[in-house]
Amino acid sequence: MSKKIIAIPIIAILAIILISFSSNETSEKKNILFHVTLADPDLYINGVYTEEFILEKNEYFFRFVPNGSSPKILSITLNGDTFDYSEDFELIGTPHQTEISEYFTWDYDGQKKIINSETQKVSIAINPNGQTLGSVSVDILEN
Repeated sequence: MSKKIIAIPIIAILAIILISFSSNETSEKKNILFHVTLADPDLYINGVYTEEFILEKNEYFFRFVPNGSSPKILSITLNGDTFDYSEDFELIGTPHQTEISEYFTWDYDGQKKIINSETQKVSIAINPNGQTLGSVSVDILEN
């Protein structure tokens, strides 16, 4: 009898957690305008990754998933008919100390907000400044 009493709250908590994660993933996926994971030097042409996509009239921001081997400087430009954006993002490592170890979290520092005043085709160029072996994911999300 006591096993049933313990199992029911645990199952309920797990169900709530699963529902929460799946709804967050669904809503987040809808907001991703652009995504690329750069983990292979073959993705770059002359050291730069380029792609074209439609940028709607809206506010956006960059999100990165870097690690310690990611490019130290990641230069990103977006160009359209009436839109120009350029930023050199710098990789910043933040140390965290626990009782038994030290570890780092990583992010890029720079102007992450983008404001576009009209819908247009844009070209994105991502330049790792010669560091094509380190991996990084780049997202542009609706604000």
